Amino acid sequence: MSEIRSNSLGIRQKDQWITIGENDGPCHMHIKSESIKKAKFITEEKPERTSFSVRFFDDKDERVLGAFFTKMYDENKSLNPDRKKLYDEMLSKYGSIIEF
Repeated sequence: MSEIRSNSLGIRQKDQWITIGENDGPCHMHIKSESIKKAKFITEEKPERTSFSVRFFDDKDERVLGAFFTKMYDENKSLNPDRKKLYDEMLSKYGSIIEF
């Protein structure tokens, strides 16, 4: 388990490896692309808010990576419509489950 927080991380792929972030930057991770078999857009209802994410799974349906959409709510705990629209546009473009 690891967590990276950043406003802007580059993503690139060379051969079977996906790199998020820069090797010389403040943080980065490497993901073996062959291990990812599907992605799911997930919304989770929680007591005070809804969590929005895209999660990536291997061939055993175990989570390999999770990308969570942050800053979805303002200081009054109201959903930010612009951020929600971005999530909805991605969900509409790719569908709720993506098979690789």
